[in-house]
Order: sequence, then C-alpha cells, then structure tokens
Amino acid sequence: MFSLLFQKKHHNFSRLWLAQLISQFGDRIHQLALVGLIAERHPEGNVTGLAKLLAFTILPVFVIQPIAGVLVDRWDRRTTLFICDILRGVLVVFIPFIFIYWDSMIPIYCIVFLVFCFSRFYVPAKLSLIPDVVPKTKLLLANSLMTVTGMVAFVVGCAVGGFLIDWYGARNGFFIDAATYAISALFLISMRLPQRLREYRKHMVTSSKHLVDHLRKSVWQELREGFVYLIRQREIRFIIGLLFIVFAAAGAVYVVIIVFVQHSFQSVTKHLGVLAVFLGIGLFCGALLYGRFGKKFLWYQTVFFCLVAGGLMLVSFALFVNLYPNMVSASILAFILGIVLGPIFIAANTIVHLVSEETMRGKVFSAFEIITHLGFLLAMLLSSWLSHFMEEVWILVGVGVIFVGVGFIGMLKAPNLKTLIK
Repeated sequence: MFSLLFQKKHHNFSRLWLAQLISQFGDRIHQLALVGLIAERHPEGNVTGLAKLLAFTILPVFVIQPIAGVLVDRWDRRTTLFICDILRGVLVVFIPFIFIYWDSMIPIYCIVFLVFCFSRFYVPAKLSLIPDVVPKTKLLLANSLMTVTGMVAFVVGCAVGGFLIDWYGARNGFFIDAATYAISALFLISMRLPQRLREYRKHMVTSSKHLVDHLRKSVWQELREGFVYLIRQREIRFIIGLLFIVFAAAGAVYVVIIVFVQHSFQSVTKHLGVLAVFLGIGLFCGALLYGRFGKKFLWYQTVFFCLVAGGLMLVSFALFVNLYPNMVSASILAFILGIVLGPIFIAANTIVHLVSEETMRGKVFSAFEIITHLGFLLAMLLSSWLSHFMEEVWILVGVGVIFVGVGFIGMLKAPNLKTLIK
C-alpha cells in the first residue's frame, strides 16, 4: 500500500497525502484546544459552554455543505486546499489573543464557525483532487491509503494533542494547530500539476448569473430530490432513522463524556486524549473485523447486535469509571466500545450503496449528512441542558439504555426486515 508514496511519478499524491496527514493531525489538536479553552475559563467543568462552542463547528454543515461541492467543482482544487489551510491557520492564531483580551466568547464562536466553514470546502476538494493525481488503476489504493492514514492522524493527534494541551495550555495548542496548517499548505503549493489542470476552471464561474442559477436549480433542487427519494424508499428511511438515533446518541454523549472524564481523572485533556486514542483504535479494529467477517451475518443482525453491545459497554464505562477511575480499565472499555460501534456505520453505508440508484447516491448521502448532523446537534444541546439537573454519569447511562432498547426492538422486528434487504 505504502509503495505508492515512494514512486516518483506519484509525487503529487505523496504531497497531498502528507498535507492531509498534517492537517488532520492539526484538526485533532484544534478540537482538544477548544476543550482546554473552555476548561481554562470554567475549571469546574461546563457542559453547556462546550455544547455552545461545538455547535458552531457543526452549523457549517447546514450553511455551507449544500453549496461547497458545487463551488469546489468550479475552482482549482489545489488552490482551494491551499487557501483553506492558510485562512484556517490565520484564524486560529487570533483565538488565544481574543481569549486573553475579551471576556465574551462570541468572537471565538465566530472564528470557530469560519474555520469549520473552510473545512467544509477542504474535504470535497481533497477527495475530488485524488483522481487528478493518480491513475484510475491506483484509485482504490490511493483512497485506502488516505482513509487508513486519516485514522492514524486521528489516533496520534488525540494522543499527542491531549498531552500537549495538558502541559502547555490551550492557547499554545492553537499556535501548534496554525503551524500544522502552514506546513500542510506548503506541501500543497509544491505540487506540480499538469498544464491541463492548471488551466482548468481558472474562474469560479463564467458569470454571477450562472452561479446563482446553478445554485438555485442544481444544488437546492437536487437536495430536495434527494430528500424526496429518501422518503419514498422504505429501506433508506429505515437506515436514516437508525443513523439519526446513533448520531443523536453520539451528540448526547459527546460533551457530557468530556466533562465526565475531566471530573473523574482530574485533568483537562491528557486522559481524554488517551481514551480517544483507544476508542479510535477500537473503531478501526471493528471496521477491519467487519470487513473480514461481516458477510457471514445479515446486515440487520450486525447492526442491532452492535447497538445492544454498544449500549451495554457505554453503561459499563460510565458506572465503572464513576466508581473506580482507573485509566487502564477505562481504556480497555473505550477500546471495546469502539470495536462494537465500528461495524454499524459500514453496514449502514453498504446498504445505502446497494439499494440506492446510482444517479441518486450523491444526493442521498448529502441528505444523510444534513439529517445525521441535525440529530447530533439537537441531542448535544438537549444533553447539555439536562446536565444542569442530572449528573453526567446518569446521562451516559441513560443513553446506553436507549441504545440497548433500540437494539432489542430491532431484533424483535428483524424478521420483517428480511423483505427489505436480503
């Protein structure tokens, strides 16, 4: 797999890969720095403060995502990636100074929102550039390499970032993040693309009228078509309902578990980063195991079993860490939780690929992106509100119980699902 990186004829892909690796590593530090930032202002822990801040990382999905893909197709993709990295780096540098000289969090909310707006352009531009820098025969290998190393960047970023923020503080974390964006931008600008790509789509659009018409007729109309298609397809309705529940549960847990871990282990990001590493490794192993043995089981058996197991593991994690805050045991539980949750997303995405018409897959996945993030955001805000009346441990236990209940209900109704997808 890695031989692709060392072949001179694929040097452009190597630089894109390095840029992605460094940029994603910086993203993890950025997210942990945001957690540390709230902890500095609220040492006692503040679920609501975290929820508000993280909400501004999700809102760009609804505001920017519908048009990002359309615009990226009209821009030079390498230049788009370069500009996104530079602007994100400049923006995050301002966060520590605003934090020092302003009591209000509103300017930081605005910067975080802008940073993640540029991220919504970065992802489709990166994925769209891959076929431009590798031949068709190497596409599967290139995509696999980008996915695997992306997971590695997540794991390493959480581990290293957790300790860096804990040792040097959140404000220095943003400077490190800005440096990773700058290094990533240097790798991108050093790419030497063929003449046909350098001259390809030099202008955003041929005219502003064309852009407006396209956005109105193509983006919004096609998104509407995607939602209509989604509603009419029984199989996809079921999958999106299931994913809505999963992402809502993830949103309900996300900010609560951060404060829960901080309280349990009396640290800001160090233990949080380590647990995120073990969860990430577990998700990776779960995906590998399902890829290897998943064909032996019906899709709904896998999904509902994983929901039950995931719920039980979340309950076990919350109760055990609350009573016995031991890092070794907590890491093992986080690893197992990752293993049992990993197959859910692969199984769901595979079913959508199987039952969706080829011309509708992009629209369906765009609709998925919006609906699942909506579930995540609403549940995150609800759980942050509940944290004012309940201890974090019982919110986590409640979410785990809901997971178990949904899984058992699905198992009872499983025979009816055989008519949906064999």
